[in-house]
Amino acid sequence: MTTIRNGRVPQRRIAETVAAELRDLILDVEDYRLPTQEQLVKDFGVSYPSIREALRILETEGLVTVRRGNVGGADVHRPDETSAAYHLGLSLQAGKVTLRDLADGLRMLEPLCAAECAKRSDRAEVVVPALTAAIDSSIGLVTDGVEFTHTARDFHDLVVSFAPNATIRYAVGSYVALWSAQEEAWAEARTRHGEYPSQLEAEEAVRAHRRLVDEIAAGNAAEAERLARAHLAATQALVLERYGDRIVNASAAMSRQAIHPGRRSRI
Repeated sequence: MTTIRNGRVPQRRIAETVAAELRDLILDVEDYRLPTQEQLVKDFGVSYPSIREALRILETEGLVTVRRGNVGGADVHRPDETSAAYHLGLSLQAGKVTLRDLADGLRMLEPLCAAECAKRSDRAEVVVPALTAAIDSSIGLVTDGVEFTHTARDFHDLVVSFAPNATIRYAVGSYVALWSAQEEAWAEARTRHGEYPSQLEAEEAVRAHRRLVDEIAAGNAAEAERLARAHLAATQALVLERYGDRIVNASAAMSRQAIHPGRRSRI
Protein backbone atom coordinates (compact mmCIF):
# COMPACT_ATOMS: atom_id res chain seq x y z
CA MET A 1 0.00 0.00 0.00
CA THR A 2 1.38 3.39 -1.00
CA THR A 3 1.86 5.72 1.98
CA ILE A 4 1.77 9.48 2.18
CA ARG A 5 5.15 11.17 2.56
CA ASN A 6 5.68 12.42 6.11
CA GLY A 7 7.31 15.70 7.06
CA ARG A 8 6.71 19.37 6.50
CA VAL A 9 5.43 20.45 3.13
CA PRO A 10 7.13 23.59 1.78
CA GLN A 11 5.04 26.65 2.60
CA ARG A 12 4.97 27.81 -1.02
CA ARG A 13 1.71 26.64 -2.57
CA ILE A 14 1.07 24.20 0.26
CA ALA A 15 -2.44 23.28 -0.83
CA GLU A 16 -1.34 22.59 -4.41
CA THR A 17 1.48 20.37 -3.16
CA VAL A 18 -0.86 18.38 -0.93
CA ALA A 19 -3.43 18.11 -3.72
CA ALA A 20 -0.75 16.84 -6.12
CA GLU A 21 0.30 14.03 -3.76
CA LEU A 22 -3.30 13.03 -3.05
CA ARG A 23 -4.09 13.13 -6.77
CA ASP A 24 -1.27 10.69 -7.47
CA LEU A 25 -2.56 8.33 -4.80
CA ILE A 26 -6.12 8.46 -6.14
CA LEU A 27 -4.91 7.69 -9.66
CA ASP A 28 -2.29 5.10 -8.74
CA VAL A 29 -3.94 3.13 -5.93
CA GLU A 30 -7.02 1.06 -6.73
CA ASP A 31 -9.87 1.65 -4.25
CA TYR A 32 -7.88 4.36 -2.45
CA ARG A 33 -9.73 5.90 0.49
CA LEU A 34 -8.87 9.32 1.82
CA PRO A 35 -7.82 9.48 5.48
CA THR A 36 -9.65 11.87 7.79
CA GLN A 37 -8.66 15.51 7.75
CA GLU A 38 -7.09 15.01 11.15
CA GLN A 39 -4.88 12.25 9.76
CA LEU A 40 -3.99 14.29 6.68
CA VAL A 41 -2.90 17.18 8.91
CA LYS A 42 -0.60 14.82 10.78
CA ASP A 43 0.73 13.09 7.66
CA PHE A 44 1.54 16.29 5.80
CA GLY A 45 2.38 18.47 8.80
CA VAL A 46 0.23 21.33 7.56
CA SER A 47 -2.75 23.28 8.85
CA TYR A 48 -6.42 22.36 8.54
CA PRO A 49 -7.08 25.28 6.13
CA SER A 50 -4.36 23.94 3.81
CA ILE A 51 -5.92 20.46 3.83
CA ARG A 52 -9.39 21.87 3.20
CA GLU A 53 -8.08 23.94 0.29
CA ALA A 54 -6.33 20.86 -1.16
CA LEU A 55 -9.59 18.93 -0.99
CA ARG A 56 -11.40 21.80 -2.70
CA ILE A 57 -8.86 21.63 -5.54
CA LEU A 58 -9.49 17.90 -5.97
CA GLU A 59 -13.25 18.49 -5.74
CA THR A 60 -13.18 20.94 -8.64
CA GLU A 61 -11.35 18.27 -10.66
CA GLY A 62 -14.08 15.74 -9.90
CA LEU A 63 -11.70 13.44 -8.02
CA VAL A 64 -13.39 13.78 -4.64
CA THR A 65 -16.75 14.77 -3.23
CA VAL A 66 -16.51 16.46 0.16
CA ARG A 67 -19.36 15.63 2.54
CA ARG A 68 -19.95 18.42 5.01
CA GLY A 69 -21.78 18.44 8.34
CA ASN A 70 -22.06 15.79 11.04
CA VAL A 71 -21.30 12.98 8.57
CA GLY A 72 -18.51 14.83 6.86
CA GLY A 73 -15.70 13.22 4.95
CA ALA A 74 -14.56 12.83 1.36
CA ASP A 75 -15.42 10.20 -1.23
CA VAL A 76 -12.92 9.36 -3.97
CA HIS A 77 -13.92 9.15 -7.66
CA ARG A 78 -11.43 7.58 -10.05
CA PRO A 79 -11.80 9.10 -13.54
CA ASP A 80 -13.57 7.08 -16.22
CA GLU A 81 -14.97 7.81 -19.68
CA THR A 82 -18.08 9.45 -18.17
CA SER A 83 -16.10 12.00 -16.19
CA ALA A 84 -13.87 12.55 -19.22
CA ALA A 85 -17.00 13.05 -21.32
CA TYR A 86 -18.16 15.79 -18.98
CA HIS A 87 -14.94 17.77 -19.32
CA LEU A 88 -14.91 17.12 -23.06
CA GLY A 89 -18.49 18.36 -23.17
CA LEU A 90 -17.50 21.56 -21.38
CA SER A 91 -14.90 22.23 -24.07
CA LEU A 92 -17.33 21.47 -26.90
CA GLN A 93 -20.06 23.57 -25.29
CA ALA A 94 -17.66 26.50 -24.84
CA GLY A 95 -16.63 26.10 -28.48
CA LYS A 96 -20.30 26.16 -29.60
CA VAL A 97 -19.94 22.71 -31.16
CA THR A 98 -23.25 21.33 -32.39
CA LEU A 99 -24.73 17.89 -31.88
CA ARG A 100 -24.44 17.36 -35.62
CA ASP A 101 -20.71 17.92 -35.43
CA LEU A 102 -20.39 15.53 -32.48
CA ALA A 103 -22.40 12.92 -34.37
CA ASP A 104 -20.17 13.27 -37.43
CA GLY A 105 -17.06 12.74 -35.32
CA LEU A 106 -18.53 9.69 -33.65
CA ARG A 107 -19.41 8.14 -37.02
CA MET A 108 -15.75 8.43 -37.98
CA LEU A 109 -14.41 6.85 -34.80
CA GLU A 110 -16.80 4.32 -33.28
CA PRO A 111 -17.02 2.05 -36.37
CA LEU A 112 -13.24 1.63 -36.20
CA CYS A 113 -13.76 0.00 -32.81
CA ALA A 114 -16.27 -2.44 -34.31
CA ALA A 115 -13.67 -3.37 -36.93
CA GLU A 116 -11.04 -3.91 -34.25
CA CYS A 117 -13.46 -6.16 -32.34
CA ALA A 118 -13.78 -8.32 -35.47
CA LYS A 119 -9.99 -8.65 -35.63
CA ARG A 120 -9.62 -10.00 -32.10
CA SER A 121 -8.55 -13.62 -31.99
CA ASP A 122 -10.58 -14.14 -28.80
CA ARG A 123 -13.74 -12.48 -30.10
CA ALA A 124 -15.79 -15.69 -29.89
CA GLU A 125 -14.94 -16.17 -26.22
CA VAL A 126 -14.89 -12.56 -25.00
CA VAL A 127 -16.56 -10.08 -27.34
CA VAL A 128 -19.50 -11.92 -28.89
CA PRO A 129 -21.01 -13.31 -25.65
CA ALA A 130 -20.97 -9.89 -23.97
CA LEU A 131 -22.49 -8.11 -26.97
CA THR A 132 -25.13 -10.83 -27.36
CA ALA A 133 -26.09 -10.53 -23.70
CA ALA A 134 -26.48 -6.77 -24.11
CA ILE A 135 -28.78 -7.32 -27.09
CA ASP A 136 -30.85 -9.86 -25.19
CA SER A 137 -31.27 -7.36 -22.35
CA SER A 138 -32.67 -4.76 -24.72
CA ILE A 139 -35.26 -6.99 -26.40
CA GLY A 140 -37.75 -6.82 -23.54
CA LEU A 141 -37.53 -3.03 -23.42
CA VAL A 142 -38.57 -2.14 -26.97
CA THR A 143 -41.84 -0.68 -25.64
CA ASP A 144 -40.10 1.48 -23.02
CA GLY A 145 -38.41 4.32 -24.86
CA VAL A 146 -36.16 5.66 -22.12
CA GLU A 147 -34.98 2.29 -20.81
CA PHE A 148 -34.53 0.88 -24.30
CA THR A 149 -32.35 3.84 -25.28
CA HIS A 150 -30.25 3.42 -22.13
CA THR A 151 -29.74 -0.32 -22.72
CA ALA A 152 -29.10 0.13 -26.45
CA ARG A 153 -26.44 2.74 -25.66
CA ASP A 154 -24.79 0.20 -23.35
CA PHE A 155 -24.26 -1.97 -26.44
CA HIS A 156 -22.28 0.85 -28.05
CA ASP A 157 -20.25 1.31 -24.86
CA LEU A 158 -19.33 -2.36 -25.01
CA VAL A 159 -18.22 -2.27 -28.63
CA VAL A 160 -15.76 0.51 -27.81
CA SER A 161 -14.63 -1.17 -24.59
CA PHE A 162 -13.42 -4.22 -26.55
CA ALA A 163 -11.12 -2.25 -28.85
CA PRO A 164 -7.60 -3.54 -28.10
CA ASN A 165 -5.87 -0.14 -28.05
CA ALA A 166 -6.25 1.54 -24.64
CA THR A 167 -5.87 5.09 -25.98
CA ILE A 168 -8.65 4.50 -28.49
CA ARG A 169 -10.87 2.96 -25.81
CA TYR A 170 -10.56 5.96 -23.52
CA ALA A 171 -10.78 8.61 -26.24
CA VAL A 172 -13.67 7.13 -28.22
CA GLY A 173 -15.35 5.96 -25.00
CA SER A 174 -15.55 9.59 -23.91
CA TYR A 175 -17.23 10.60 -27.17
CA VAL A 176 -19.66 7.68 -26.89
CA ALA A 177 -20.52 8.58 -23.29
CA LEU A 178 -21.09 12.20 -24.27
CA TRP A 179 -23.34 11.25 -27.19
CA SER A 180 -25.22 8.76 -25.00
CA ALA A 181 -25.99 11.58 -22.57
CA GLN A 182 -27.45 13.69 -25.38
CA GLU A 183 -29.44 10.77 -26.83
CA GLU A 184 -30.88 9.72 -23.48
CA ALA A 185 -31.91 13.32 -22.76
CA TRP A 186 -33.61 13.33 -26.17
CA ALA A 187 -35.39 10.03 -25.39
CA GLU A 188 -36.78 11.43 -22.15
CA ALA A 189 -38.01 14.60 -23.84
CA ARG A 190 -39.66 12.72 -26.73
CA THR A 191 -41.27 10.22 -24.34
CA ARG A 192 -42.78 13.03 -22.25
CA HIS A 193 -44.34 14.42 -25.42
CA GLY A 194 -45.50 11.02 -26.65
CA GLU A 195 -43.22 11.30 -29.68
CA TYR A 196 -40.68 8.53 -29.07
CA PRO A 197 -40.05 6.39 -32.19
CA SER A 198 -42.24 3.35 -32.66
CA GLN A 199 -41.62 -0.15 -31.36
CA LEU A 200 -40.84 -1.21 -34.91
CA GLU A 201 -37.92 1.24 -35.04
CA ALA A 202 -36.61 -0.05 -31.72
CA GLU A 203 -36.83 -3.62 -33.04
CA GLU A 204 -34.90 -2.56 -36.14
CA ALA A 205 -32.12 -1.24 -33.88
CA VAL A 206 -32.00 -4.65 -32.18
CA ARG A 207 -31.71 -6.37 -35.56
CA ALA A 208 -28.92 -3.99 -36.58
CA HIS A 209 -27.04 -4.87 -33.40
CA ARG A 210 -27.44 -8.58 -34.14
CA ARG A 211 -26.16 -8.16 -37.71
CA LEU A 212 -23.16 -6.28 -36.39
CA VAL A 213 -22.38 -9.03 -33.88
CA ASP A 214 -22.67 -11.64 -36.65
CA GLU A 215 -20.03 -9.82 -38.70
CA ILE A 216 -17.76 -9.41 -35.68
CA ALA A 217 -18.12 -13.12 -34.92
CA ALA A 218 -17.22 -13.97 -38.53
CA GLY A 219 -14.15 -11.75 -38.37
CA ASN A 220 -15.38 -9.49 -41.18
CA ALA A 221 -13.76 -6.26 -40.04
CA ALA A 222 -14.62 -4.16 -43.10
CA GLU A 223 -18.28 -5.20 -43.07
CA ALA A 224 -18.53 -4.69 -39.30
CA GLU A 225 -17.19 -1.16 -39.75
CA ARG A 226 -19.65 -0.47 -42.58
CA LEU A 227 -22.64 -1.78 -40.63
CA ALA A 228 -21.66 0.15 -37.51
CA ARG A 229 -21.39 3.39 -39.50
CA ALA A 230 -24.75 2.81 -41.23
CA HIS A 231 -26.46 1.99 -37.93
CA LEU A 232 -25.02 5.07 -36.25
CA ALA A 233 -26.20 7.28 -39.10
CA ALA A 234 -29.74 5.85 -38.84
CA THR A 235 -30.06 6.23 -35.08
CA GLN A 236 -28.37 9.62 -34.95
CA ALA A 237 -30.78 10.93 -37.58
CA LEU A 238 -33.63 10.64 -35.08
CA VAL A 239 -31.88 13.03 -32.70
CA LEU A 240 -30.39 15.29 -35.34
CA GLU A 241 -33.68 15.83 -37.16
CA ARG A 242 -34.85 18.13 -34.38
CA TYR A 243 -31.77 18.90 -32.32
CA GLY A 244 -28.87 18.76 -34.77
CA ASP A 245 -28.12 22.48 -34.60
CA ARG A 246 -28.18 22.61 -30.81
CA ILE A 247 -24.97 23.11 -28.90
CA VAL A 248 -23.56 20.10 -27.04
CA ASN A 249 -24.83 20.21 -23.45
CA ALA A 250 -22.14 19.21 -20.94
CA SER A 251 -24.58 19.14 -18.01
CA ALA A 252 -26.46 16.30 -19.73
CA ALA A 253 -23.43 14.06 -19.17
CA MET A 254 -23.61 14.66 -15.45
CA SER A 255 -27.37 14.14 -15.30
CA ARG A 256 -27.06 10.77 -17.09
CA GLN A 257 -24.60 9.58 -14.47
CA ALA A 258 -26.92 10.73 -11.68
CA ILE A 259 -29.85 8.85 -13.22
CA HIS A 260 -27.82 5.69 -13.97
CA PRO A 261 -25.18 5.56 -11.19
CA GLY A 262 -24.42 1.95 -12.07
CA ARG A 263 -22.96 2.94 -15.42
CA ARG A 264 -19.25 2.76 -14.88
CA SER A 265 -16.25 2.38 -17.08
CA ARG A 266 -15.78 -1.04 -18.66
CA ILE A 267 -12.33 -0.11 -19.92
